[in-house]
Amino acid sequence: MLVQVYVDDIIFGSTNKSWCDEFEALMQSRFQMSSMGELTFFLGLQVKQNKGGIFISQDKYVAEILKKFDLVNVKAAITPMETKLPLTKDEEAFDVDVHLYRSMIGSLMYLTASRPDIMYAVCVCSRFQVTPKISHLNAVKRIFKYLKGKPNLGLWYPRESPFDLEAFSDSDYGGSNLDRKSTTGGCQFLGQRLISWQCKKQTIMATSTTEAKYVAAAN
Repeated sequence: MLVQVYVDDIIFGSTNKSWCDEFEALMQSRFQMSSMGELTFFLGLQVKQNKGGIFISQDKYVAEILKKFDLVNVKAAITPMETKLPLTKDEEAFDVDVHLYRSMIGSLMYLTASRPDIMYAVCVCSRFQVTPKISHLNAVKRIFKYLKGKPNLGLWYPRESPFDLEAFSDSDYGGSNLDRKSTTGGCQFLGQRLISWQCKKQTIMATSTTEAKYVAAAN
């Protein structure tokens, strides 16, 4: 049985329905609380459950942040970032509002809880939070434009799935124009269920693509 507590909100689940009923009765006998029934929404995460499995998404949150940053009417983008024009320090460009930039990055980082497809783009843009330039802000806005076109993507967890654990990792080579370090990306599956994912700049400077991929696999 799994129990998650956040301040005064509690969610719980088990493979044994009777355990859930017993836990619910126990909590209500000890504390002044009420049951909201089957989980549908928790901390910005939308949860849809059916006989086939569970779908987790944040499309309501996407709509909220598009409205918050006045990007509701932007033209949708096909990809979350430009692939042929890597971000640089761009020191000669105009500065932008650092508080706005950090707020947009923070909003996107929370969204990566259900959207691994934007993880890399957010990771790259977050490296320029000290002195963001107009080119960096445009890159962040492109992520929002991508979300505008694909707001309903999420994570699907089928009820019937093998329990084989598989891990995948890869890296670019010297992709960071700031220090020529490589970036590692990876994900782990339990059967057909994506259970974790990450994107992180490597701590060392790899001298070859082979070394960069070796470091990615080792981490």
